[in-house]
Amino acid sequence: MTRKAPSSDPVQDAPQVGAPAQAAAGLPAVGHSLRMARQQMGVRRTALTLLRVNQKDGFDCPGCAWPEGDQRHTAEFCENGAKAVAEEATTRRVTRAFFAAHPVADLAERSGYWLGQQGRLTEPMFLPEGGEHYEPIGWEAAFDLIAEELRGLSSPDEAVFYTSGRTSNEAAFLYQLFAREFGTNNLPDCSNMCHESSGSALTETLGVGKGSVLLEDLYKADLIIVAGQNPGTNHPRMLSALEKAKAGGAKIITVNPLPEAGMERFKNPQTPKGLAAGGTPLTDLFLQIRLGGDQALFRALNRMLLEREGALDEAFVAAHTHGFEEFAKAALATDRDETAAATGLEHAEIERALEMVLASRRTVVCWAMGLTQHKHSVPTIREVVNFLLLRGNIGRPGAGVCPVRGHSNVQGDRTMGIFERPAPDFLDALEREFGFAPPREHGLDVVRAIRAMRDGQAKVFVAMGGNFVAASPDTQVTEDAMRRARLTVHVSTKLNRSHCVTGARALILPTLGRTERDTQRGGDQCVTVEDSMGMVHASRGRLAPASPQLLSEPAIVARLARATLGAGSATPWEEFEGDYGLIRDRISRVIPGFEDFNARVARPGGFALPHAPRDERRFPTATGKANFTAAPVEYPRVPEGRLLLQTLRSHDQYNTTVYGLDDRYRGIKNGRRVVLVRPEDAEALGLADGAYADLRSEWGDGRERVARGFRVVHYPTAPGCAAAYYPETNVLVPLDATADVSNTPASKSVVISLTPSAAE
Repeated sequence: MTRKAPSSDPVQDAPQVGAPAQAAAGLPAVGHSLRMARQQMGVRRTALTLLRVNQKDGFDCPGCAWPEGDQRHTAEFCENGAKAVAEEATTRRVTRAFFAAHPVADLAERSGYWLGQQGRLTEPMFLPEGGEHYEPIGWEAAFDLIAEELRGLSSPDEAVFYTSGRTSNEAAFLYQLFAREFGTNNLPDCSNMCHESSGSALTETLGVGKGSVLLEDLYKADLIIVAGQNPGTNHPRMLSALEKAKAGGAKIITVNPLPEAGMERFKNPQTPKGLAAGGTPLTDLFLQIRLGGDQALFRALNRMLLEREGALDEAFVAAHTHGFEEFAKAALATDRDETAAATGLEHAEIERALEMVLASRRTVVCWAMGLTQHKHSVPTIREVVNFLLLRGNIGRPGAGVCPVRGHSNVQGDRTMGIFERPAPDFLDALEREFGFAPPREHGLDVVRAIRAMRDGQAKVFVAMGGNFVAASPDTQVTEDAMRRARLTVHVSTKLNRSHCVTGARALILPTLGRTERDTQRGGDQCVTVEDSMGMVHASRGRLAPASPQLLSEPAIVARLARATLGAGSATPWEEFEGDYGLIRDRISRVIPGFEDFNARVARPGGFALPHAPRDERRFPTATGKANFTAAPVEYPRVPEGRLLLQTLRSHDQYNTTVYGLDDRYRGIKNGRRVVLVRPEDAEALGLADGAYADLRSEWGDGRERVARGFRVVHYPTAPGCAAAYYPETNVLVPLDATADVSNTPASKSVVISLTPSAAE
């Protein structure tokens, strides 16, 4: 029985605030997961679906990219994973009658939460130029419309092909193949907005732009440093891994401007101790760092290691690294007062961290957006690499770099060639395999794509999944840019904000979800994904599709390619649509590490991709060694009377998908427009707890960026720092405020002023 979608927008901007939690998961997480799953799917469908999440013969969770071990729990999912599955496997439906009842102008006034709660899209929809409503369109007519628009461009580079991290390896490979055969490298993706800084830094220093650890390495580590990351909300299954590491004797240092419940204590819902007892304290040392101070922290630790006799792995440094002398000279010049100003930490706190580092032979550093979304993010991550190299913690079991990816297959998409700056070797392999000359000029990343649409240089925007408008920085600039396009196309499972901010014409193309059976001419198909640690495995949905009119992502790409490229393409698009094994055969001949792809992925649990620094202590860099670097220490300077803002997720959301209006771990209910400010900072600004304030970012380009009507919540943030949820505060992140080298939006260091709202 189809459940009716909610008929009105329930979002309220009058949040209720209580005390933050001091532990994560436990019985409340179980109850909340099951309650939401029953509301969306019903009891029977909940049981059938959740028991297949992340199982070896099941489907990969459409949420985060955290890996699974060889031994799987019957309930191998977390609270947010259950929410992601419930929203995809919901019985609610968005039909043509819905679009007839809701003009686009009405949808544009709704919250992202309300849009997502309406349910699954059921058929292709078209918004004609000047139209007020989306209306049904047939698949072939939709493909012909896109093809006509693409072929009418003055240059292939006037098209932008965006990719979300949820896309499978097979769909991503076809998508980049189509874009390049069409003639452009304009392949921005969500990595540009999250871990691009990690990839840039790691490629330069280690030669591979991915993490170097496997899940087993966490269990072998003596010390795990979790910096700029909130696993309890963003990667909850990581807490189980940290608990196991603690049981094996590991110590954990948490580096974060906010105390986070999951890193304080974890009540594992899969164990009696977690459900009935007090759970496991995870953090041994909490360093409440000032936003953007991480480079200075690791530089200070590196100086102290250099000064401590016997602290370095001199044999490793001599045999496997380059640039040590220049780095050491810069590190030894580190100023203690500057470290204090950058980090906000007492020297005694850093000394405590040093003693834990010295006691560890095997150290892992994990990080996420808290390190990657600053102007100086790339030098920060290079400094993390310096820290690990000093004691030989690369290529050693139980040690290494661990950038924790967000979306389920975001790392796999990049491996498959979704990248605006492809390596020449990859393009050479494509040319040999498919017999066409791929474009060599670099394409547009996310920020440059927005600029190109804003300036009228890009005219067609195609998104394979995601919610580009809500995810991107500088909301008003992004929306204005999208409205300048001639055609916007979104391949989606559910409604989101991007469907309401369109070009002159717009298409919504509904696709299968991970949970659903994908049957093609060659029979039932599986797809593959790569997790955050480079493990590749199969994903097989079992539910009947939400509508008989849905197409899979590989089918959509293949049909669009046939319509656009026509008889001039020698690529067997129709064969690829009918049998994904044929796609994997081609991947195996183009991308190193995927040899014998079909046979290897058929094995339960999949396989690990090669990683030269981890596997061989071989570093495919320009120098042939791991590179020390010696960048100047940077950190944000904030004028008096201003605060430094980071955008972050509520516990009731995943990326831009909002599941509910509560942030249970931070004590916030029934609302999202809140700004978390240290009581002393709020009082200095004359803002009482519960007051309402307008947030203004200060960038200096003459454009006013304001987020209005946020409830001030007195919260134990680092001094001078504030936090608020995205996408509501993406409006404050200037398009040109990006990380050096990676061009990632600097969403974790926005200088803001707070003034009482007009209503106050």
